[in-house]
Amino acid sequence: MTITDRIELNPKVMLGKPVIRGTRITVELILRKLSEGANEREILEAYPKLTSEDIQAAIRYA
Repeated sequence: MTITDRIELNPKVMLGKPVIRGTRITVELILRKLSEGANEREILEAYPKLTSEDIQAAIRYA
């Protein structure tokens, strides 16, 4: 699985910001939560549509 399998850029979704494919959860949001001190478990609990692989893809994309 590659980053592009998980990250989508679509001008019709969140103004074209990179999002986790099939969601409106932006890479920016995930990175911000991590920088604020949230761990993976906390992010997964707050955003149940995400997977660990989605979080890793967001980090690699950045």
